[in-house]
Amino acid sequence: MLRHEGRRRTFFHNLKLASILSTVAGIVNIVGVLSVKVLTTNVTGHFAFFSEELFFKDYSLAGLFLIYIFSFLGGAFISSLLMDFSKRIRFRSTYILPVFLEITLFILVMVCSLFYTGVDQAIASMLLFAMGLQNALVTRVSQSVVRTTHLTGLFTDLGIELSFLFFKQHYKKRSLRRSIGLKISIIGGFFLGCILGGFVYQQLEIYTLFIPVALLLFALWYDRLIFKYLILRRKLIAQRRNILKLR
Repeated sequence: MLRHEGRRRTFFHNLKLASILSTVAGIVNIVGVLSVKVLTTNVTGHFAFFSEELFFKDYSLAGLFLIYIFSFLGGAFISSLLMDFSKRIRFRSTYILPVFLEITLFILVMVCSLFYTGVDQAIASMLLFAMGLQNALVTRVSQSVVRTTHLTGLFTDLGIELSFLFFKQHYKKRSLRRSIGLKISIIGGFFLGCILGGFVYQQLEIYTLFIPVALLLFALWYDRLIFKYLILRRKLIAQRRNILKLR
């Protein structure tokens, strides 16, 4: 799901990745809105708010929205930097460090809300940073096929591809249907995360972020489990070949 990159990735790798991490993004989005009244999965709206505050000459608030924008950018930058660093030191899995940093940020947000008051701006910045991390990670791993934190482009691409179904010249119907299915799974996962997060927030409030933590840990565990299975399978195949040679 996360381990395979480039040409080694299949449609099902991307589908599993999209389903889990878009759900994470949906939960983080609704938690950010309900807890600190800030959208935390994209920066499009923050540019509008930044411009609005400049117009009203509220430069301190304009500066805050600028911090939100650069928090997301910083997350994407650090994610890519960590992946390149992991490759340089020949770390076995380039995605481990960004995912663990994202988990750490979610835990830090919950700790801050428990022990400190008046840290809404810091919480919003950390959640935006975490989503920048995740978006860059997913974009690089899937080679821009999967994006999990912003739906505007997805709805645009989905509308275009749905229109292709009505014309015969688009003969690669199987790949087209798969692409449509992938986008629907991302959108569905995001919606599911928002709805689930909203209901759980009524009981757990900011600690709803334990769900994204659990989902990310599951993704790491699943990748590790599949990796061990493939190693064991290769060993068994090699042993069978050796036995057949001896015969």
